This record gives sequence, C-alpha cells and structure tokens, in this order.
Amino acid sequence: MNKKEEGLKRSVGVLGLSANIINIIIGAGIFALPAVIAAKMGASSIVAYMFCGVLIALVMLCFAEAGSKVTNTGGPYTYIETAFGNYAGFLGGIFAIIGTLFADAAVSNALVNILASGYPIFENHWVRLSFLFIIFFGLAYINIIGLKQGIGLVKFNTLAKLIPLLLLVLIGWKDVSFNNLYIDTLPSFKKLGETSLILFFAFQGAETGLVVGGEVINPKRTVPKAIFISILTVVCVYVLIQTVSQGVLGSDLPSFKAAPLAETAKVVFGPFGYTLLFIGAVVSMFGFLSGSILNNPRVIYALSRDKVIPLKMFSKIHKSFKTPYIAIIVYAVIGFTLSATGSFEKLAIIASSAMLIIYLGVALSVMKLRKSQQFKEGEFKIPGGFTIPILSISIILYFLSNLSINEVIATGILIAVLTIIYGIFKKLNIK
Repeated sequence: MNKKEEGLKRSVGVLGLSANIINIIIGAGIFALPAVIAAKMGASSIVAYMFCGVLIALVMLCFAEAGSKVTNTGGPYTYIETAFGNYAGFLGGIFAIIGTLFADAAVSNALVNILASGYPIFENHWVRLSFLFIIFFGLAYINIIGLKQGIGLVKFNTLAKLIPLLLLVLIGWKDVSFNNLYIDTLPSFKKLGETSLILFFAFQGAETGLVVGGEVINPKRTVPKAIFISILTVVCVYVLIQTVSQGVLGSDLPSFKAAPLAETAKVVFGPFGYTLLFIGAVVSMFGFLSGSILNNPRVIYALSRDKVIPLKMFSKIHKSFKTPYIAIIVYAVIGFTLSATGSFEKLAIIASSAMLIIYLGVALSVMKLRKSQQFKEGEFKIPGGFTIPILSISIILYFLSNLSINEVIATGILIAVLTIIYGIFKKLNIK
C-alpha cells in the first residue's frame, strides 16, 4: 500500500533515473580500484568483476520488483517499512543514512585531497573548510530549488565522468598487451570471496538512486528499466576499465594504488592523459556528492513522513519548489560537520556493512510483499518464484560472513542502541 506523497512532483523519467543510479555507483572508487583488485588477483581480476556483476544483478532484480510495487519516495527504506513495519523500517532507514553520510564524508575529503595534490592551497585548513562548506550547501541549494535542477546536474556529471573513462577504454586498446591479460590459474573460491567483498562495495549505489521513487514518472515501468540499463552499463564499464588497465600496465598496475587510471592514461595519451583522468576523478567525486545530496535527504523525509522518527518538520515540502527542503538542509549540515571533523573514519566499518544489511532487508521484503500484496497489472515480477530472492539472501549472508568479529560486534551494538531508541519512542507513544 502506497502512502500519499503530499506535493512531490513526478518528473523523473527512465533516462534521468538511469543517470541518477549510474552517477551514484560510478563514484570515486573506480579511479583507484583496478590497482587494489589487481594486487589480490592479478590478471584473473576480471573473474571477480564478472562474479560481482552477477551478484549485484540478482540483488537489483529484487530492487526492481520491490520498486515496482512500492512507488513512494524513500527507496529501500520504504520497501522494508512497507513489508515489515515501522521497527524494521526504522533500522533500515537509519542504516541507510549512516552508510551514505559517512560515504559522503569520505568522498568529500578525498575530493579535497586530490585537489590539494595539484593545488597546495587546498592544504590550508580554512580553504579546506570553505571548500567543503561550498560543496555541501551549494549542492543543497541546487536540490532545494527543484528536482529538475538536481537531476539536470546529475545527468551532466554522469556524462562528464563517463567521457574520460570511455575514451581510456576505446583508445587504450592500442597499448594493451594481451600477455598481461593471460590467466595462469583461476583464483580459489576463498580468494574470490575475499576480493569480491571489497569489490562488491564498488557496485553499491542503485539503492540510493532509487530513493526518488515518489518523483518518478510511471514507476512500475521506469524503475525496472532504469535498474537494468544502469547495472548493465556499470558492469560493462568496470570490466573494460580493469581489462585496459591490466593490459597496459601489467604487473606494474598494483604499484599505482593512488591513481592507477591516471597512470594508465599517461601511457595511452601522454601527460595530457594524466590530466584528463585527474579531472575525471574530480568530476566523479563531485558527481557522487551531487547525487547523494539529491537522493539521501529523501530517506530522512520518508522516515518523518511515515512517523518512524518523531520530527514532523523533516517531512515538510517547500511551497514553491516542491522539495523536502528541511531534510535537505539537515542532511547537508550533518554531512559538512562529519567531513570537517574527519571523525567518520571510526565508523567506516559500520558504514560498510550497513548497505549489505539493507540489501538483505530488500530481498526479504520481496518475499513478504508477494505474500501480503496481490500482483497488479504493470508491476514487474522476477521470474522463477522465490529462486532469485533466496539466491540473493544467500549471497548477502556469504558476504556478511566475511566480516571480521569486530565488524560484527560493532554492527550488533549499533542495532541494539537503535532498538533501545525505537523502544523509547514507542514507550512515549512517539511514532
């Protein structure tokens, strides 16, 4: 059952939603990822990419079905809350916000760091703070004045970040040595699992891009199409980037962990190539942040709208711009604060496991929604009964099993604390 959206406009089509998802997924990680994965698996790195591509496709099929049934703003939080109620929704929503806020803090600091490597003025404390302030509140302003402006910026950023990557892939083949791509032995299942646990996080982001569900035109058709387009695009781009980087740099690839793609581009294009990919990394990080500040405040809005958190002001919609302006401002304030203090590093472990728990909740939601809601014409339904959701759940549990005992304990403590907070809200009849 869908909730009333009280003033939000449905103005996002297939292209806009696809760009939104791609923009979030292809963030800062891909500019450093090839060296990290090559260090673990060498030429067989491609196997890990294909493996993760299959895994994320299965999970996103669950998102596609849930997204065609539950069409309001909130993304995965809304799917979980609709299927299992306020408590599960509260946990899901908070985990989603925690994961994205700390990711934003990490990427914004990485953005300043890469700028500082080329322009030392960014090493100055006050210049750094001023830049972070402009980034967070400038993007907040753009997204407050209208969703079209926010989506327009996302489309531009998506195109701008893909162009240098695609140029590297297309032209880089002339310098690829196929000897560097020869796989002597396939990786063990254990090594594949360990590597895929790291790589899997590079495929995250579709769940954030779907948060604008309440502002999507014809979501029952648009959401599944956008998911398929975006995931196929991302898998192809990732595999091609790893192939070209490995083919050009060979065994030297793991040595360039700071900027492997820029080093690859230097071989392919000369000094101009390094500059091109340097700019591409900056644009990619900025694009990630623009997409995040477009999407994630809407989770706060949805939590308030559904009275899962007792703060009604977060669900207010601007009379003129028709956007959840207070939620956007609050998200920007918290994001800027975390970025400025840098304390986010201590909670990076929790942020990493948070999205896996969200994925688990969505896969379970698909099974629950099938039982509790009748199938309606136009909704997307995964073929094969419960096969895909069960496979997704098994895969997610496999990834979670690779977490260290400290990571499991930290996540368990957070769930316990959130449960106590929810219990207090319920005891005080605040819901």
